[in-house]
Amino acid sequence: MAGHSKWANIQHRKNAQDAKRGKVFTKIIREITVAARMGGSDLNSNPRLRLAVDKGLAANMPKDNIERAIKKATGELEGVSYEEIRFEGYAPGGVAVIVDTVTDNRNRTVSDVRHAFSKFGGNLGTDGSVAFMFKKLGVLSYAPGCDEERITEAAIEAGADDVVVHPDDGSIDVLCDPDAFQSVKAAMEAAGLKPDEAEVTLRADNDIVVEGETAQSVAKLLDWLEDIDDVQSVHSNADLDQGAYG
Repeated sequence: MAGHSKWANIQHRKNAQDAKRGKVFTKIIREITVAARMGGSDLNSNPRLRLAVDKGLAANMPKDNIERAIKKATGELEGVSYEEIRFEGYAPGGVAVIVDTVTDNRNRTVSDVRHAFSKFGGNLGTDGSVAFMFKKLGVLSYAPGCDEERITEAAIEAGADDVVVHPDDGSIDVLCDPDAFQSVKAAMEAAGLKPDEAEVTLRADNDIVVEGETAQSVAKLLDWLEDIDDVQSVHSNADLDQGAYG
């Protein structure tokens, strides 16, 4: 594990997203819509929808907005038709990037994402060009200073796959199979260990340390991509120093 603070990186991205709460709501609504359309409106049998709804509630989204999105997706109300598109490419420094989008206009989304890569010295690749470097995981993150022993014991009881303590800052990640995410999260919370962040995400097998001007370019590209309306999530294997954020 490289020496830059993953926790600091997470908090920077979260703070940047919180500053754009209107866009956060839009992204969550799109995810709820796609999840409900694909797997139905029952939260108990549709883990992707449950995760999206939980994310909406955590962001203080009104329940009426959530229910309306589900009804539009299942045909009870008239709604917009969305499709999912994944982009893969490279940022400066050989950093691998995956961009997941949900859009009602494919041409617009392709143009916006391609422009972002070009603007900051990256390039889009073909399908599968970087995806093999990532694994889909459930991740429950705990801030520096949390009780490592207590979290580890509870994670084992909950059926998690691994507990990673980051030596640079002491933050802790509990990792699990995506299908077990809801049960592991519920068990950890029942043990009085509510995570500071919890998500099903893509995580790189190995990170690339990026510093200096290259790190700044990578950070700008990732932030720009996340600011695109149609982008749901951005994943990379960049391990950025704090100077990257200016």
